[in-house]
Amino acid sequence: MGIIDKLNKDFESRVRLGIMSILMVNDWVDFTEMKTLLNITDGNLASHSSALEKGTYIEIKKEFVGKKPKTSYRVTNLGRASFVSHLNSLEKLFKTK
Repeated sequence: MGIIDKLNKDFESRVRLGIMSILMVNDWVDFTEMKTLLNITDGNLASHSSALEKGTYIEIKKEFVGKKPKTSYRVTNLGRASFVSHLNSLEKLFKTK
């Protein structure tokens, strides 16, 4: 198996890379902050975060604060390990000649 085969297809999108990168260095990040940091639309964030949740890479918490809905994201232990492995594979790929 080559190095490229070790890259995780679930993290190929720039949006998913962005979501995971932000969550690796923050505990909980809310929808508005994530959307602003990535400069993406509501629908784009919702679809990519749902895909990452389906893969159990992130946890999505939906709650009400007062009468307003609030959505927050956090990386799971599996997500953290999988993303680190993906980054390590990318690093190895850059070092090959």
